[in-house]
Amino acid sequence: MELRVETELSERPALQAKDTTALTKEQQERLNQHKIRIRLENEQYLRRHPEVPVLLSQFIREALLKRPRNITEFAAEYFTDLNLQDKVHGKLEKSTDNKTQ
Repeated sequence: MELRVETELSERPALQAKDTTALTKEQQERLNQHKIRIRLENEQYLRRHPEVPVLLSQFIREALLKRPRNITEFAAEYFTDLNLQDKVHGKLEKSTDNKTQ
């Protein structure tokens, strides 16, 4: 089975050069400040909720181990597991215990 090679990076719209005339300097500066504010807010949220990275890393780990044919169905089952909260908190406790030793 032959893998298809992606088009060159320059042909992919998301990676093309920025259109510097689309925004004024003031608009670009406001956009940049907004992006910085959002990143900081996201970082603060993740610091207040250490369970988020644990939850996501455990989901990815399980998906890669089990390699389900239907990932959407697998995700729905994973995230509706009634024991998920206990599993995540157990992982967090183990992680905290390992850091304090």
